[in-house]
Amino acid sequence: MVRYVYDFAEGGREMADLLGGKGANLAEMTRLGLPVPPGFTVTTEACRVFLATGAEPEGMTAEISRHLTAVERAAGRSLGQRDDPLLLSVRSGARFSMPGMMETVLDIGLNDESVQGLAKTSGNERFAWDSYRRLVQMFGSTVMGVDTALFEGTITLLKEAREVQDDVDLDAGDLAWLVETYKSLIRDETGQDFPQSPAEQLRLAVLAVFRSWNGERARLYRRREHIPEDLGTAVTVQRMVFGNLGADSGSGVAFTRDPATGRPGLYGDYLSNAQGEDVVAGIRNTVPLTDLERLDPGSYRRLCDHMGTLERHYRDLCDIEFTIERGTLWMLQTRVGKRTAEAAFAIAAELVEEGLITPDEALARVSGDGLARLMFPRFDTAATGDALAHGIPASPGAAVGAAVFDSAEAVRRAAAGEQVVLVRQETTPDDLPGMLAAQAVLTSRGGKTSHAAVVARGMGKVCVCGAEELTVNTDARRFTTRAGTVVEEGTVVSVDGSAGAVYPGGVPLVASAFMRYLETGEQANGIVAAGARALRHADAVRRLEVRANADTPEDAARARRFGAQGIGLCRTEHMFLGERRKLVEEMILARTDAQRARALGVLLPLQRRDFVGILEAMDGLPVTIRLLDPPLHEFLPDRTELAVRVATAEARGELPAAHDTELLTAVDRMHEENPMLGLRGVRLGLVVPGLVAMQVRAIAEAVAQRVRAGGAPHAEIMVPLVGAVEELRLAREEVEQVLARVGEETGVPVRCPVGTMIELPRAALTAGRIAEEAEFFSFGTNDLTQTAWGFSRDDVEAEFFSAYLDKGVFTASPFETIDREGVGRLVRIAVDEGRAARPDLTIGVCGEHGGDPESVHFFHAAGLDYVSCSPFRVPVARLEAGRATLTGTDVSDSR
Repeated sequence: MVRYVYDFAEGGREMADLLGGKGANLAEMTRLGLPVPPGFTVTTEACRVFLATGAEPEGMTAEISRHLTAVERAAGRSLGQRDDPLLLSVRSGARFSMPGMMETVLDIGLNDESVQGLAKTSGNERFAWDSYRRLVQMFGSTVMGVDTALFEGTITLLKEAREVQDDVDLDAGDLAWLVETYKSLIRDETGQDFPQSPAEQLRLAVLAVFRSWNGERARLYRRREHIPEDLGTAVTVQRMVFGNLGADSGSGVAFTRDPATGRPGLYGDYLSNAQGEDVVAGIRNTVPLTDLERLDPGSYRRLCDHMGTLERHYRDLCDIEFTIERGTLWMLQTRVGKRTAEAAFAIAAELVEEGLITPDEALARVSGDGLARLMFPRFDTAATGDALAHGIPASPGAAVGAAVFDSAEAVRRAAAGEQVVLVRQETTPDDLPGMLAAQAVLTSRGGKTSHAAVVARGMGKVCVCGAEELTVNTDARRFTTRAGTVVEEGTVVSVDGSAGAVYPGGVPLVASAFMRYLETGEQANGIVAAGARALRHADAVRRLEVRANADTPEDAARARRFGAQGIGLCRTEHMFLGERRKLVEEMILARTDAQRARALGVLLPLQRRDFVGILEAMDGLPVTIRLLDPPLHEFLPDRTELAVRVATAEARGELPAAHDTELLTAVDRMHEENPMLGLRGVRLGLVVPGLVAMQVRAIAEAVAQRVRAGGAPHAEIMVPLVGAVEELRLAREEVEQVLARVGEETGVPVRCPVGTMIELPRAALTAGRIAEEAEFFSFGTNDLTQTAWGFSRDDVEAEFFSAYLDKGVFTASPFETIDREGVGRLVRIAVDEGRAARPDLTIGVCGEHGGDPESVHFFHAAGLDYVSCSPFRVPVARLEAGRATLTGTDVSDSR
């Protein structure tokens, strides 16, 4: 029989798939003997059954009842009793942390009778009514679907009438009035009464948490973080402990290290006389965790001990939620904490130094995406001027954008191509779309553990929280600084998430310290040193080589400084742009072989000079040069512009320019309905006499020139868009003839391996035949993705990709991350069949996927020899190629 419920004492962190992250870690803390309020977890399997059938899994309610009895026995009181009732929290807990994206209901068990008993036994009438108010509000919005804004509007009006700022300033009578008002509001909005039965409250709350897995914000967050849709959430049910019992009580969130910088020490926020939801919601400004030492020395010492225990046990930064109930410390949650990229590298390096983890484990805990963030530019501090305000540096980086004051406006402006900064008093989970759209998040309330800070860090968004100098007026769509400066919506501001500062206007950017290290190799320290250490270890363990896509000597030199081991793609067509376009026009317009040969002859020395510079920059390393790939019409002027010029001249009674007429005729002659599937690549080389020979001669003469200069050139010639082995055989014959002639003419034997791009499904499916003529394969995954999916990249991404992502057709653009099931299968077929025909076949990839972290792992597993990407992605690919070797290592998930 399937079990759907586990007591905390029955689980452990290794059961996260079944118990969710929260439930598994509560079980682990229980195992460690830490003070965890008793409770149980309803499994993710139960959630999946409920979502699939719409009904409670058979036997689940009975299991919950049995485990509830055990909790009641341990507490010495029961759910629903009138005097001193047992109260419960019901919280979501998915396998991967999704902060604030699903639902929570606290104080389950209160009703019109038991609230009186709670007031009597606690000796605190205000506490009892505050707890009941929280339950009715949470239950009304989470379970019964009432708009949260209606509850918030009611309490705001009450505070205005009482002339108070915070909820804690409302007395018991005020809170009792709120309870009755909220219950009436629920009845008016839903036609149903708030349930008085505690058992029904518990049942409905569990099901509401299950349903919240498919809530809009949860789905959006999963798409953003690439979390699978079919995991489901667990539900933890736990005895309530109360931080809102007075000055000797409170709640907090703590980190064993600074999640923004990685510095060791205790970091976090604390609120006296508050529940935990108040801390993360940012509705009241917290005090630093260190203040707890003054407020409650005993609880502070115990918390420090428990935090040390957890960090040593998890061997990582731990994020902890706790509550103090009248001087007694309770641990409510722990998890491996989300951190910024800077903190991830710093913490990994320090834990290696402390002997807690190995260098392999350290490498597993950082990521290529994080390394890319280390490379992002920073503000030029010499040009910042006076700040508008300062706050808590919650998530580092530099961002510039127009201030906007709600999520919908952020999404609207971002969709129009504008960069925005989302400004709020505090964010809620409903602000997630705006946070995703914005370059940065700025709040006037909250701390490093508020919703805005936690979510922004997880997404790598710049964030400053708790900027108390700002008064944010969302209705008027402006904020005002303490000095009286008013910033209206649409005004550009600059947010420094590293320094916690906000500046007027757009502050100029400068290269990051890590970029300077990559460019110059200057002595590294701090986070830069941690990033450099991770890269060195990745280089030591990786199997995949990392090359670069580069078309100029300057790009090639930069790629080499960034650690590239060669050039995997040098595009010859880029050498035909600019001033050389006229020479290509002459070649296209040539009516005789002699005219065409003359045009090619002028292009030859220009191409040779380019190749000499690239081969020199990559001396001793392979340089794979792709022969001309795009259709020739791309080098001609736009047809519409030409036609207008010719028609205008004729309308004036003038003769059109002969050159324009010739060009228009050529454009019309070469017009194709779908040029990306037309006369291009190897096809162009086979039908345009002399085109292949000119390019190959330029390559061969450049090789000979470098050899005579004492260099060690290693040029490879790649034939594009091959779909049949016969195409490659014909092209290779011409290539080898030219190489032989140049060798005879220069006296320098020229040996250039000849291979092909695998960018058509037919090429992948006939790779065994093609390998008979190819010395290497390089996957052109951009075109392979287009032809496998039937997508035109230039059109479909803007037209319907956003809808496909929203509907879950795919979780990431197949042009950004390799489609493993379709395109990936073609890659595997080509690798297997190519190597079966030619065991020494070198295989790489030179499409955009070569620099995508997730795709690099796929190419490692598929057995490729190298990946090639843009120069600026070379460090990212180096790191991920190293991480790809750590199959047996516990790779911490950045989500």
